[in-house]
Amino acid sequence: QVHLVESGGGLVQAGGSLRPSCVASGLPFSSYHMGWFRQATGKERKFVATINWSGESTYYEDSAKGRFTISRDNAKNTVYLQMNSLKPEDTAVYYCAADLDNVWIGVDYWGQGTQVTVSS
Repeated sequence: QVHLVESGGGLVQAGGSLRPSCVASGLPFSSYHMGWFRQATGKERKFVATINWSGESTYYEDSAKGRFTISRDNAKNTVYLQMNSLKPEDTAVYYCAADLDNVWIGVDYWGQGTQVTVSS
């Protein structure tokens, strides 16, 4: 059974940093492209960043560019999202995702989410 388990969310002041991580099990991690999505209260889940299976290619939503960095450690089955210069509008539940084809339509697996709250 596949599990994606996020941790590392929390409460931080505007301008601060957080580094959520996601540990995967039950799948060939190094074969999967990984991503982070977020969902604010009352809004749709939206893409934040993705990283390909090798870690050589990354892609970011516009508001994340220059502030967030996605990375992965295939030896640890873990993907990270370094978030700097956080803003109140970054407040959301952040979800880890795994996708085999890197198309990100009909994501293969989701984590349970970790709450990130940024106070002004």
